[in-house]
Amino acid sequence: MIEKLKKRWGIEKNWEIAVIMLVFSITGSSAMKLALPIMRSIGLEKSQTAAYIFWPIRIILVFLVYQVLLVSFGWLFGQFRFFWNMEKKMLCRLGFKKFFDKN
Repeated sequence: MIEKLKKRWGIEKNWEIAVIMLVFSITGSSAMKLALPIMRSIGLEKSQTAAYIFWPIRIILVFLVYQVLLVSFGWLFGQFRFFWNMEKKMLCRLGFKKFFDKN
């Protein structure tokens, strides 16, 4: 399984897989933790906001925070190139391909 990941991700060393997994886990946890204070700062409390408003905004906010943190933590852990390429691929799939075209 590790060899498949190394080949798919284009990495050579096993320790890079450990670093990449660590970055993914730290990023996910941090995005969830940071979204709540941001929601509160814009005045959206779970107890005072309707669920059909609160949850879509929170999900979008977590997604946006995650994107920024993923590249940031990737840079801190020396894997910027890997995470930047992953970020570009993800954003292209969401319809932002024109921003990354070389033409």
